[in-house]
Amino acid sequence: MSEQEKSKGFKLETTALRAYTMLGALVLIWLFFHYATSPDCPSFKLLFGANGDPGIGWFRAFLDGWTSHFAHFFSFSWLKAGIFLSPLNLSNLMLQTSVTGILAVGMLMLIVAGQIDLSVGSVLALAGGVAAIALTNWGWGLVPSILMAIAVGVAIGLIHGILTAYGKIPAFIVTLGGLLAWRGAIKGVSQSETIRIADPTFKAIGQSYVAPNIGWILAVVAIAVVLFFAYRSAKSQKEYGLGEANYGSEFIKAILPVSAIILFIYVMNSYAGVPIPVLILLAVALLGVFITNSTTFGRYLYAIGGNTDAARLSGINTKMNILKVYMLLGVLTGVAAIVFTARQGSAAPDAGTLKELEAIAACVIGGASLMGGRGTIFGACLGALIMASLDNGMSLLNVQDFVQDMIKGTILVAAVGLDMVGRKN
Repeated sequence: MSEQEKSKGFKLETTALRAYTMLGALVLIWLFFHYATSPDCPSFKLLFGANGDPGIGWFRAFLDGWTSHFAHFFSFSWLKAGIFLSPLNLSNLMLQTSVTGILAVGMLMLIVAGQIDLSVGSVLALAGGVAAIALTNWGWGLVPSILMAIAVGVAIGLIHGILTAYGKIPAFIVTLGGLLAWRGAIKGVSQSETIRIADPTFKAIGQSYVAPNIGWILAVVAIAVVLFFAYRSAKSQKEYGLGEANYGSEFIKAILPVSAIILFIYVMNSYAGVPIPVLILLAVALLGVFITNSTTFGRYLYAIGGNTDAARLSGINTKMNILKVYMLLGVLTGVAAIVFTARQGSAAPDAGTLKELEAIAACVIGGASLMGGRGTIFGACLGALIMASLDNGMSLLNVQDFVQDMIKGTILVAAVGLDMVGRKN
């Protein structure tokens, strides 16, 4: 086996290990919040007495608290009584993930290329506001208004791409200026007023659900696609001279995604069906996977992020590809703006505040390197789901806002720290 093949195999194993680690972390987060949100769960006042004062009762309160939690945990009554993993809350969780997930897909491709965009929250507000004005004030209709939002995102992506790739202005500076400029633009366009949307079809994009029977049809299609790729993967082993086709092994590997699809549809249908924003996120994620794994453009992004000079010397048009990825992020930001505005039923000047940081955090938590050259769409979407799970769970526990911000900030710094340690090793 050549050194190149060994290196590729090591990278694949590392990526798989990181993905399984993240999935394990997500499961633990879900179980903790499900346990903590059960109605008869003991309180978490372990460091203070009942009156909230430290002192002589501290040790007794600590022991009593852990004793109560131990007894409650092993009663397993919380598995049925918990709120977090109920179909209603999981449906809300998927809705919370959708906008951040769509932005994270585009942000991941940008980060892989060694770039960054701090303005997507402001662009989301501007694109959503323009769509709402076109629909409500100008009477343009549904499709032209949606296209207008996407056109705004593409135009801004074009501006950012030109300034960064051809103007050689650092992406941090360009998009930081965009964060301020585009937020000012939506304030000026909307005159700092919230624009209400009455069109039921538009609002259905962010608020409606797919009927349960259609959900199961989509599940059958998704399972067929998974099994097809498993078959093709096994067949390719023989075609490329890597040994006999091991169909059994590939189909065993497909059991996990097939089970996940069935469970997902079952849980969503237990409430009201699959939310339309979630279907949009899944479609965007599949598009992102196709671009990054199966197109020349996607491979160029990894090459540019890994070593820009080497990519340029090998004949890759680095400037044009950076411009393209900024425009692609603009398209996805426009899509996210439509989903966000439709879900809210209105467009506000402060919409999308800090969404850019949530998208970047999702990518980093999902294993992307801010140095470029590494990251996956699956990891970015999983990172978005982890961020949304933390928001959702802490809100259910009535954790104060400042504590939530401190926890999420700590997790983000820890994720970057682990990434740096991993790169060093």
